Amino acid sequence: MRPLLLHLDHFGSFREPVSVDFSDTEYFALVGPTGAGKSTIIDAICFALYGTVPRWGREGAVAHALAPSVTAGKVAMVFDSDGRRYGVVRAMVRDAKGAVRTKEARLDELDPAAPLSGAFEAVVRPLAEGENVTPEAQQVTGLEYRFFTQCVVLPQGRFAEFLHAAPRERQDLLVQLLDADVYERIRQRAAREEETAKQDASFARDQLAKLSGATDEAERELTARLAALRRLAGTMGADLDLLRAGEADIRLAEQERAAVAERQSVLSGLRMPAAVPTLASARRAAAESVETLAADVARLEADEHEAYEALAALGDRGASRAALAALDARERLEAEATRARAAATSAVAFLEGAATEQAAAEQALATAEDQRERLRDAHAATHLANRLEVGRPCPVCRHPISELPRHEPPADIRAADRALANARERAQRARAAHAKAETSASMLATQATRLESELAALPAPGDRAELEARLAAVAKADELAAQVRTAVRAARGELDRARVEAERVVRQAESAWRTLEAARDRLLVSGAQDDPPPPLVREDLHRAWTELLGWRDRAAQSARAALAEREEQLTRARARLAADRRGLAERLAEHGVAAPPDATPDQLGAAVATAVARADSALDRLKEERRRAADLENRITMKEHEAKVAHELALRLRANAFERWLCAEALAVLVASASDTLRELSDGQYELALADKTGDIEVIDHGEAGMRRSARTLSGGETFQAALALALALSGAVARRLDSIFLDEGFGTLDPATLDTVATTLERLAAGQERMIGLVTHVPALAERVPVRFEVRRDAKGSHVRKAGIQ
Repeated sequence: MRPLLLHLDHFGSFREPVSVDFSDTEYFALVGPTGAGKSTIIDAICFALYGTVPRWGREGAVAHALAPSVTAGKVAMVFDSDGRRYGVVRAMVRDAKGAVRTKEARLDELDPAAPLSGAFEAVVRPLAEGENVTPEAQQVTGLEYRFFTQCVVLPQGRFAEFLHAAPRERQDLLVQLLDADVYERIRQRAAREEETAKQDASFARDQLAKLSGATDEAERELTARLAALRRLAGTMGADLDLLRAGEADIRLAEQERAAVAERQSVLSGLRMPAAVPTLASARRAAAESVETLAADVARLEADEHEAYEALAALGDRGASRAALAALDARERLEAEATRARAAATSAVAFLEGAATEQAAAEQALATAEDQRERLRDAHAATHLANRLEVGRPCPVCRHPISELPRHEPPADIRAADRALANARERAQRARAAHAKAETSASMLATQATRLESELAALPAPGDRAELEARLAAVAKADELAAQVRTAVRAARGELDRARVEAERVVRQAESAWRTLEAARDRLLVSGAQDDPPPPLVREDLHRAWTELLGWRDRAAQSARAALAEREEQLTRARARLAADRRGLAERLAEHGVAAPPDATPDQLGAAVATAVARADSALDRLKEERRRAADLENRITMKEHEAKVAHELALRLRANAFERWLCAEALAVLVASASDTLRELSDGQYELALADKTGDIEVIDHGEAGMRRSARTLSGGETFQAALALALALSGAVARRLDSIFLDEGFGTLDPATLDTVATTLERLAAGQERMIGLVTHVPALAERVPVRFEVRRDAKGSHVRKAGIQ
C-alpha cells in the first residue's frame, strides 16, 4: 500500500480543506510543534482505510474524527496496492444528539492512467460501500487493522511492539501475514469433503436398498404379464359390445319409467288453492267497501274546504302578532327610559358630592403643603442659627450679627411629610372620584336622552285586548281546519287500503285461473292423448277446479299401473347386464386387472389398456432401476475412497503442533532476514536470534564477543534499529508487497547519540529500499536531515500543512 494523495476536510484539527501530495515523495518528515496536527495526517491514512485510529484507544471509535464545533467532515485517499490504484472516501456527520457517525464510505478501483487531480472521477469499478469498506480494504492491503499498525503505520509507543511481543501474539500476526491459516482451511475443507463423501455414499446405499427388487427374475415375470395382457386386450371386444347393448336397453327402460313417474308426480301435485271457494264473495265485499269509503272521503273534503274558507275570512294573523309585539317593545322602552332618567339624576347628585369632596381635599392639601414649608423653614433657621457667630455678617441680610437669636426646637418634619403625603393621596382619590362621577353622569344623561327620543319616534300603540281577541279567533279556526284535515287524511288512507285489498282479491282470482290453466297444460303434455283433461269454462272458478281434480283421480290410477309395469321391465334388464359384467370381471381378475363393479364398457376397456401401459412402463422402469443399481454400486465405491483420502489428509493436518511448527519455521526465516538488515544498519554490531526454549527474540552483540541477551536490554536507538529491521522483514513477508512505512515515534526523548543513530538508520533505509518512508517528528536535528518535509502548523483556524525540501 503506497499513498499518493490524501485529502482532509474538517478532520481532527484540520478545520479547512487541505490536500497532501505524496506522489513524488520517497522519504519525508512531518514536522512542526507539538499539537500542530502532524500525527493527524497519519491518523487520516488509517481512518480512510479502516475507519478508526490507534490513538483513539477503542477500535471502531469515530467520535474524535470531528472537533466539538464541527458538524461534518471527510477524508479521501488515492493509493496504489499490488499494481492497482484505488480511491477510498469516508464522510462523517454529527447528528442532532451530538453523536458522530459515518454518513458515507466507499472504496473504488481507479484508472491508474488518470491524473491525480481527477483520480476520484476515473472509477473503473466500485468495490464496496458502507460497512463493507473496511473488510474490502483488508483484502486490498492484505492486512487487518491491528496488523496494519504493526507493519505499515507504527504509532507512538508501539514501534517495538512486535519485537517485545509474546510468542503467541507474534504467531497470530505470522498466521495472517504468511497465509499460514490456509492449512487450517485445508483441514476444515478436507473434513467437510470427508463428511460429504460419507453422506453421498450413505445416500447411495439407501438408494441401492430401495432397488433390491430390480432382479433378472422380476424382469422375466413382467415380460410374461405384459404379453398376457396384450392378448386379453385383443379378445375382449365382443364382450364390451354385449355390455353396451345391455346398457342401451336399461337406458330406454329408465326413460319410459321416468316419463310415467313424471306424469304421476304431476297428477299427485295438483292441488286446489285454499282461497278458491271464497274468492267470489270476497271480491263483492271489497267492491262495496271501496264505494262506501269513497263517499265518506268526498263529504269530509267538502267540510275541509268550508273550514279553510272560514279561516281565510279572519285575515292574516301576522299583522296582529306584529302589532302586539310593537306594543310590548314600547312598554319595555318606556321602562328603560324611566330607569335611565332616574340613574342620570342620581349621578348628578353624586357628582355634586364628589365636587365638594374634591374641594375639601384640595384645601387640605394646600394647608399641609404650607405647614410643611413653614416647618422646613423653621428647621433651616434653627440649623443656620447654630452656625452664626457674633460680629460676622449674617448670611441672609449680610449685616454684622450683634446678638445670637434663640429658637425653640421645631416639630419633627417627618410627621409633616406623612401628613402631606396623606393629603396628596386624598386629593388624588377625590380628583379620580370626581372625574369618574362626571363621566358616569354624562353617559347616563346621554342614554336617557337617546331612549326618550326613540320612545317619541314610535307610532301610537293599538288596543291590546282587541289584538288578543283577534288572535284567539284565528287560532280556533286554525284548530278546526286541522281537525277536518286529519279526518280527511284518515278517510283517504282507509279508502286506499280498501282499494289495495280489492285489487289483491282480483289478482288472487286471476292467479288461481292461471294456476288452473298451467296445471291443465302440464297434464296435456305429460298424459295420454286418448284421455285428455276436461275443457275450461271461465265462468265459475270453483266449478272448473272441481271438474279438473275429478279427472286427476281417474288418471292417477292408470299411471300407477303403468309405472309398475315399467319397473318390472327395468329390473329384468339390469339383471342381464349384471350377469354379463360379472363374467367379464372374472376374466379381468384372472389377469390381475381390477375394475369397479359399476364400471362402464369404456371404463373396462380403458382399465385393460391402462394395465397394459402400466406393465409396459413397469418393465421399462425395472430395466432402468437395474442400470441405476449398477451405477450406485460404482458411486458407493468411489465415494468411500474419496472419504478415506479426505480423512487421511485431515488427520495429517489436525496435529496441534502443525501451526506452531509452521509459524516457528516462518519466524526463523523472518528473524534471519531481520538480522541481516540489523547487521547492516548497526555496522555489523548486532544480529537477531531466537531463544531455543522460550521462543523470544534475542540480540547477539558482536561488540561484546557475541553475547546473547534479551531485546529488552537494548538502548533507545538500538531498539529502534532492531524494531525497524523486524518491520521491514514483516513487510517483505506479505504476499502483496507493502510499499510504505510510517513512523510516528517520540524521537524527542532520545539523547543526541541515539538520535544520530536513528537518523543514520533512516537515511540508509531510504537509500537502499524501494518504498516510501515517512516519519513524524518535532526534533529539528532529525527533520533537517530528511530531504522532503511537510511543515504542519496550527492557529485559531486549525491546522495547515506546507510542503518544503532541502535546497
